[in-house]
Amino acid sequence: MTYDEALSYIHGVSNFFCKPGLDRIRELCDKLGNPQNDLKFIHVTGTNGKGSVCAMLSSILLEAGYKVGMYTSPYVREFNERMRINGKNIPNYDLTILTERVKKFADKMADRPTEFELITAIALEYFKKEECDVVVLEVGMGGRLDATNIIGRPLLSVITGVSVDHTAFLGNTVEQIASEKAGIIKSGSPSLYGGESLEAEAVISSEANKKQSILCKTDYSALKIQKMGLDGTSFSYKDRQSITIHMLGEYQPRNAAIVLDAIDILNNGGMKISEEAVRRGLEKSFWPARFEIIAKNPTVIFDGAHNPQGVEAAVKSIKDYFGNRRVVILSGVLRDKDYQSIAKSISQVAEQVYTITPDNSRALSAEEYADMYSSLGIKASACRSVKDALSLGIKAAEKSDTALFCLGSLYTYSEVIELI
Repeated sequence: MTYDEALSYIHGVSNFFCKPGLDRIRELCDKLGNPQNDLKFIHVTGTNGKGSVCAMLSSILLEAGYKVGMYTSPYVREFNERMRINGKNIPNYDLTILTERVKKFADKMADRPTEFELITAIALEYFKKEECDVVVLEVGMGGRLDATNIIGRPLLSVITGVSVDHTAFLGNTVEQIASEKAGIIKSGSPSLYGGESLEAEAVISSEANKKQSILCKTDYSALKIQKMGLDGTSFSYKDRQSITIHMLGEYQPRNAAIVLDAIDILNNGGMKISEEAVRRGLEKSFWPARFEIIAKNPTVIFDGAHNPQGVEAAVKSIKDYFGNRRVVILSGVLRDKDYQSIAKSISQVAEQVYTITPDNSRALSAEEYADMYSSLGIKASACRSVKDALSLGIKAAEKSDTALFCLGSLYTYSEVIELI
């Protein structure tokens, strides 16, 4: 099997990328010798912020001297990003060999694993083979029936926040979705909630009580922004003063506050993470496609916010950094997202919008999306390609002496980066 054949097998293994349920991943992991039982995990779920929190945690743990595995989704440039050790993608050779091993067992199953279950099993095999000290494990969707929930008791379960998304799988209310995400809480293992929804908190607190899990909550009233600019942010949280991060967006200090609470819980549980490692790790943290500056003169910023809550946070960040100045927007969304709410949020800061059709079967057409902005009184043009939209957007940003923001879908990130 070659690397390309391995990727072809992974992507073609099932008609479903994700089909909630643990029976298939349990059977597959059992055949593999249950690699998850030889690893320690920090399990992370939430509607938004999961990737950034995982990146910050991994960076800090690496600075503290641990060998750190990180499992995230989706990837933004290459598949191997999904499985990392100490910040480095899984090598093509290892991915190929491990895919061959997992394939032998998966192909014999009566109920074949989904794509996500297969990828999860490969990642667990990789982290076990490389003898990681700890794995930062991001949930794919929800939590209770997600393939990553095959793990036993983690060092810590983190729920970054809860809002309405993936309603076809998780439910139509915050309470229903919170119940699914609270499914990662395990008996006797601490948990942390970084959201602000009181309805979600009530559900999560109830589940934590049932599981005898000590639940901590991030206190955003203790978060004070000291300086914020396009070169980074300085802030204080509780007793920690003058912390610096270079990941942009008004939401990143909030994600960092979740991480700081997580570090305190992990240290109380026996890990050894120095204050120096915390500060160095946060300062070095990077996560692509989250309010990332990808070009200057004019400034071009990419933010992969793809649901109403994420876009609302991105819009707030634009206001924080640019004040009353309106910006140029390049955007494409998926039809199964609440694109009406997304367009209303973006229209608060948009001078001109160039819409594209993301390369995805679930995409909303550029024409329909442009019509939505026009109905809101915003100048909008539907473009045939990302290349056309980017070219027009840069020219418009230069003419207006403002910035171009690429918002609404991670599926365009790789193409935008290559064109830039």
